Amino acid sequence: MTTKEHPDEDRLGFDCELPDPPEKVWRALTVPELLAAWMMPNDIKPEIGSRFAFAGPAAPIECEILDAEPGRLLRYSWRERPKPADAARRQGLDSPLDSIVTFTLHPTVSGGTHLRIVHDGFARARPAVAMAGAGCRLSLGIRKTVQPSAANTPRLMMRAA
Repeated sequence: MTTKEHPDEDRLGFDCELPDPPEKVWRALTVPELLAAWMMPNDIKPEIGSRFAFAGPAAPIECEILDAEPGRLLRYSWRERPKPADAARRQGLDSPLDSIVTFTLHPTVSGGTHLRIVHDGFARARPAVAMAGAGCRLSLGIRKTVQPSAANTPRLMMRAA
C-alpha cells in the first residue's frame, strides 16, 4: 500500500492492490455490517442522495452518498461535528470537519482490485494526522497504542467481506 500526502493539497490519498475482486471490495465498502467490521457502525445505503451516519467515537459522523457506481466508485460527504467538550481537546481542530471521501476500484489483471482512497478536506489536519481518530482505522503513525496500520487495513476490510 502506498500512502501519499499532498502538503499543497487538502487531501490524504492511499493506493493499494487487493487480491479480491472489485465485487467483494464493493461489499466491504457498502454493506453496513461488513463496513462496520473494519470501520465503524453505520447505516449506509449506497444510493446517490441517501444519508447515513457512522457512530463516531465522539459524535456521529453525518454522510451523504454523492456518487455510487457499483464495483467502481463510491463517494460521500463526511461531516464530523465534535462535541463542545471534545473541541478543546482537539487543539484547534474544533471546527466541523466537512470533507469528501472517495473510493475508486479498478480490476487488476490478476482478478484483484486496485483500490484508491482519497479523503479531501483536511486543511485543518496536521500532516501526521491519524485517520483512526476519524474512524477509518488507518494510522499514519502518531498513535501510541497499537492500531492497524494503513498497510493492514485492506486485509481487515477483506476479512470482513
